[in-house]
Amino acid sequence: MQNMKTLGELRKSGYQPESVKDELRRNMIRKMKSGEELFPGILGYEKTVLPQLQNAILARHDIILLGLRGQAKTRILRLLVNFLDDVIPVIEGSEVNDDPLNPISKYGKEMVAKHGDETPVVWLKREQRYGEKLATPDTTVADLIGDLDPIKAASKKLTLADEEVINFGLIPRTNRGIFVINELPDLQPRIQVALLNIMQERDIQIRGFNVRIPMDVSLAFSANPEDYTNRGNIITPLKDRIDSQIITHYPKELKVATEITKQEAWSGRNGDVDVEIPDLYRSVLEYVAFEARNSEYIDQKSGVSTRMTITAMEQVISAAERRAIMNEEKKAKLRVADLFYMIPALTGKLELVYEGEQEGAVNVAKHLLGKAIRKAFLDHFDDPSAKRAEGNEGPYKKVLDWFATGNILEIPDLMPEGAYKTSLEKVAGLRELVENNSEIEKEELLPAMDLVIEALHQYSKLGKEDVDDTRSYSDMLGSMLGGMGDFEEDDFDL
Repeated sequence: MQNMKTLGELRKSGYQPESVKDELRRNMIRKMKSGEELFPGILGYEKTVLPQLQNAILARHDIILLGLRGQAKTRILRLLVNFLDDVIPVIEGSEVNDDPLNPISKYGKEMVAKHGDETPVVWLKREQRYGEKLATPDTTVADLIGDLDPIKAASKKLTLADEEVINFGLIPRTNRGIFVINELPDLQPRIQVALLNIMQERDIQIRGFNVRIPMDVSLAFSANPEDYTNRGNIITPLKDRIDSQIITHYPKELKVATEITKQEAWSGRNGDVDVEIPDLYRSVLEYVAFEARNSEYIDQKSGVSTRMTITAMEQVISAAERRAIMNEEKKAKLRVADLFYMIPALTGKLELVYEGEQEGAVNVAKHLLGKAIRKAFLDHFDDPSAKRAEGNEGPYKKVLDWFATGNILEIPDLMPEGAYKTSLEKVAGLRELVENNSEIEKEELLPAMDLVIEALHQYSKLGKEDVDDTRSYSDMLGSMLGGMGDFEEDDFDL
């Protein structure tokens, strides 16, 4: 069909125009029947957001995705273009994608009147039928709808009453396509009013012209909840005209969150180092976000974006990569030391409440990481703080006894793999403890041993000192008594 170059050829083919919403509906039904994946790369919404979105498209609705930051709203909206036809015919040179069989602009009507069946036709690809605007306070009606263009009037020697002097905005230029406005509440209320006509009457009005230009466009919006920001709200008449409001959410399951991070994070580096990421450490990273979304230190109205875990993963991979490069090693496995290098990725993405500001961003980030380590640890190991029956010394006795005799475990951040292995294996009972856990893979043995030590510290069973780039673990009681030695006798004088 793309071989057709004129209106006459198009008519002979039997082509019939179709509204963009009918087109979206038709293609969605086709994809559903063929079993195609409707929204590739979107995880965790299979039973919530996506069915609602399908219903909205089938109902030919304009939609708004409402949710906190980092919930894939924009990505979902950009995937709507996949439900458009590969190409559609338009009158060549039309600014508003005039349908050759039903032109709406003065230019399109004059072309058909002048050339008839010889009116030139071009084919518009689906990607060219998608428009998007990030709402900002300085967005104008002229940007979205259009306005008079005095320069065009002067160059063509036309009066300002001539329809040809209209400079069409973004929405008319996306006629017969999809137009998306992100962060809708950021639009000034008077600009939102300009959308009312197109939402209900499906036409636009340009100031100074007593004409209504019909529009065939599917509108979609994204927004944060109204109480998230003081920048603005969606005016009630506009909200009333948006057919479907769909609420997005953060991943509800650890497995889904892990898959999202695995999909989005840049983990397959193009360097000489192969970085291995144990599943146990993936869990730690995701639990940081889960803990943050329930933390009293974090502003929950602001949300905790999934972008945080993605950038955090990239940070810890870089830490392992850097160590391997420094030690001239070809492979690296994540260690506990690497996890603490995610702190910069956390501090920049957490909105703290007053209590959090008092603690400090870095301390809050470390607190969340500590809680995440404890939670991931309990998924595979017994609770070190659990009360036990008399005579039951628990699985950690040998490890704790080793430290109780005065032994210290030091692990520098850049310790070579061989020395790292030797240091962990000298801790009595540690290797045996991890090997007896059937859930831990053999290749993840050393990272798991490292995490056990850190978890015992997080449960206040071991003392820990961070000096420069070295972690030092020791007996908890010895650590406390050693700290008391720093005081002088006069410090206790009243």
